[in-house]
Amino acid sequence: MFGTSIPINMIKGSMILFYVDILGLDVRAYGVVMVIYAIIDAVDNPVLGHLSDRTRSRYGRRRPWLLVGAPMLAACMVAFFSAPASLEGIGLVLWFAIFAILCEAFDSMLNANYGALLPELYPRERDRAVANSLRQGFQLVALVISLAITPLLTTQVFGTEETTEGFQTTAIIYGVIALVVIAFMALSARENPRYATHERPRLLPSLWSIVRNPMFWTVGLTGACYGVAMALVLSGIQLYVRYSLGLPVANALYLQGIVILISACGLAVWTRVVARRGALWTWRLAFAILAVSFAALFFATDLVTAIAAGVLVGAGWSGMLATNDLIVARVLDADAARHGAHREGLFLSAFGFFARLNGIVTGFALTSLGVFFGYNSGDDPGTDPGLAFRVYLCVYPFVLTAIGAVAARLVSVPVEPPPDAEPVEPPPAGPANEPDVERTP
Repeated sequence: MFGTSIPINMIKGSMILFYVDILGLDVRAYGVVMVIYAIIDAVDNPVLGHLSDRTRSRYGRRRPWLLVGAPMLAACMVAFFSAPASLEGIGLVLWFAIFAILCEAFDSMLNANYGALLPELYPRERDRAVANSLRQGFQLVALVISLAITPLLTTQVFGTEETTEGFQTTAIIYGVIALVVIAFMALSARENPRYATHERPRLLPSLWSIVRNPMFWTVGLTGACYGVAMALVLSGIQLYVRYSLGLPVANALYLQGIVILISACGLAVWTRVVARRGALWTWRLAFAILAVSFAALFFATDLVTAIAAGVLVGAGWSGMLATNDLIVARVLDADAARHGAHREGLFLSAFGFFARLNGIVTGFALTSLGVFFGYNSGDDPGTDPGLAFRVYLCVYPFVLTAIGAVAARLVSVPVEPPPDAEPVEPPPAGPANEPDVERTP
């Protein structure tokens, strides 16, 4: 998680600052590219996950894809932040579009395969919760580097607030770190060979089975409210600091740092809550806290009050990190038990369809700043960019997480399977074979 988080979070956290505010890419072009990028990514995700599930090799199903995806993502990230400063107009748009799409494709390849290992290696929810907390803790360490420290490196250590050289140097460093870590993990992991003995699943029947599963839609759409909200926060926080708080971008280090620190410290607490009350109850509570935190952040007027609100954001985010993947894993367990095949790669990639909404929503959200507030780029920021990014970073995420908190109260998920349960053959079709679910009280 440490290795996979560094590249994609630098990309998502700095792309608006780099392309829109520094290079002058128009937000309308940005929005169009994000919609196209999301559509392409929604198509390639299931294909990548399906290919992973069908892979049979002496190295396992997941490891070969991890070893291929890591160097490709690192190379594309460096290219993404190496756009020549002389590029303008359609040339800048094409460079942004090509490398944004490639970075997301290789990130999807990595995460479909890495994510599939969690339910495979840890079938019991208590073990799964501890393993998930550990990996989320390493993700938060990566976020300190890729989000909190990046503005300092790109605008002060290796470059300035008006130049792009610092981004390229930082991307090279992060790419090397990610490549080494992912390769070490992939070569060290030991997959369960039993899961590769089943018949290779077919793409279209498998997809049809997944989209007919009601839990795919209820859990996926509810989780998307959280995912899109955090995508808005990660992509806009540097410009929130610059325009809404009126501070140098490097000060994002302190705000992001406190949010990540609280999130990391809270993981142990949330894991204990999961052990006592279950993943579903804890997930609902975390959703509600996260929604309230964005309302508090809207009223921050300086770095001190923003950090105070950031403590609440970190608490809610920590709860979501500790539980969201556990809810998804319950759905994967039920699918494996019902159909007698482990196709976590395809199922997680199908869930990735909802994650692809991030690109569409962030594109429309940024474009809306031009419509409502006149912010079109760093060269044309409009009359009130401070309010624009307060809305982008606080109001939009609040609305999304409030919807998610309500929806989470209505979601039902499968009960935890018995410890060390063996996979079963698919039962005959019929209403009597629907999986048991944990009902809303």
